[in-house]
Formats: sequence, structure tokens, C-alpha cells
Amino acid sequence: MGKSLRLGTRKSLLALTQSRWVKKQIESCWPDITVSLVEITTKGDKILDVPLAKVGGKGLFVKEIEDSIIRGDVDLAVHSLKDVPTELPDGLEVSVFPRREDYRDAFISNVADSIDELPKEAVIGTSSLRRMAQIKALRPDIRIESLRGNLDTRIKKLEEGMFDAIILAAAGLNRLGLGNRISSLLDPSIVLPAIGQGALGIEFRSDDGEMRRILGAIHHEETATCVRAERAFLARLEGGCQVPIGALARLRGDKLSLEGMVANETGSIVIRKALEGSRHDPTALGNELGQTILDAGGKEILEEVYSDN
Repeated sequence: MGKSLRLGTRKSLLALTQSRWVKKQIESCWPDITVSLVEITTKGDKILDVPLAKVGGKGLFVKEIEDSIIRGDVDLAVHSLKDVPTELPDGLEVSVFPRREDYRDAFISNVADSIDELPKEAVIGTSSLRRMAQIKALRPDIRIESLRGNLDTRIKKLEEGMFDAIILAAAGLNRLGLGNRISSLLDPSIVLPAIGQGALGIEFRSDDGEMRRILGAIHHEETATCVRAERAFLARLEGGCQVPIGALARLRGDKLSLEGMVANETGSIVIRKALEGSRHDPTALGNELGQTILDAGGKEILEEVYSDN
């Protein structure tokens, strides 16, 4: 007799698409396992009229799902890793990472092919302080306005002329088959992505050894190495998902490079540093870079951001 697993997911089209992909991967690797999706509404899904940074709290898109795992209502969950806080509830872990999608941000516009080509005082829509700060540093004349809602809703607002351009994660667009809407991709040398952007994290109960064994079949160790460095960097800064922090780790042979940034909300101050270390200790590299940025003035910037929000 086969085994059944219950996978908790948000109700958005992107969340369902990601969860269905993981369901397919598990069932392909384990033909005797059937995975059913359980749709759950999170706090972040309910509050759509307030910028994320003003809502407050960590885990806006995961807490209700985590509660369901702890209660045993579901067995596992698939998250966009950039939405997952570095501190997890007791008894849960996010330790399985499928192969990462594109980690870059995507520029989408009907009036320009890139940020450089936008007219003076153009309006860009984004809900991310990280994107906002880096774009303002690049183009101080640009007006940034809050853009919330599911990915398809955001694109619709662009089509309706509410914005001259919007910035979204390339990975989400690719997963939904909307890569053709991308006008250009933002080079990480200009705009660093969010921690874990493009990666999925699978969460489950730490005492569920069988689940760990099952999920091992879809785990990608190179992705895991990179996102562990990025998440260690975020943890050292004690940053949440909605602060102007970005990082990107890349593997080159046995060497792991990590670049990170902290900015104030206006983009007038951006502290950006890079380090290289061994692929065998990504957490140490993330901690070291985090401390380097804190010592370079990042601590004062973050204190200012937190007091404002």
C-alpha cells in the first residue's frame, strides 16, 4: 500500500505552481508515494493594502503553514526561500533545497528596456526595500511606489498604466511561464538579489527521519551551499525579509564567493562587501561577511531602518 503526504501551500498561483512542481518531483522519485496539496492562507496574503515593511514581524508568508506542520495537519511545505526567516520554530527545519532557479531581479516595462532607459522621474513599482534602495542609488530621480499582490496582479497593474516599470523576481516569472514578459535582467553587480532568491526551501518536522530520506532525492547540494552562506549572512545581521539587505553566493570549484549589501531606504548610503572562502563552511563565510558589513556601518543603518518601521 502506498504512502500519502500532505503538502501545505499558500493559495497564490506561484505558490501552487511551486508546490505542484515539488509534488511531481517526489512522486517521480517515489512511485509509491502520493502527495496532496493543502491550501493555507497566511497573514501576508490577507494584508494587501500596506507595504510589507510596515506590516511588521517576520515570517509573514510562512507562520500559518508552520503552525499546520507542528500540529500535524500537513507533513511538509514548500516556500520561496527568500520569504523564510532565519530563525525557525522549535521542531521544524528547512534543510532541503531543490536546484535553484534564476536568482536575478527582472525589469518589466512597456516604455523602456532597462532602468537606464527610463525617462526622468519615471514610476517603478516594487514592495521591496532592498530593490528600492538599490534602484534609488542608481537613479535618484526615479519615483518608487508600493506594489503588492500576486505576481499576475502586479503585471496587470503595469498593463493598466499604473507604473512605468515593475521589478519582480525572475524565478517566479520563469516558473509561471512568463519569462517572455521580462524586458531585461538586473545584473547582480548593480542590484543584489534577496537572500535565497530563486531557491525553494522545503520545511518539515525535524523528528521526521523518513521525510528527510524521501526529500533527499530532490535535494541539490550546490544550491544548499550557496543559500546557507546567504542565510548565515542574514542571520548575523539579524535581518528580516523586509529590510534593505541583499546577498549572493556563487560556487567556483571548491571556492565559495559571497557578496552582500546593506542600504538605507533612500539608497543614499549603500555598504557592499565581498569575501571568498571554502565551500565546506558556508555558514562561517556568511557570518564573517555579516560582521564585516556591521563593522563598516551596517549596524547603524539597520538600527535606523528598524526604528522607522
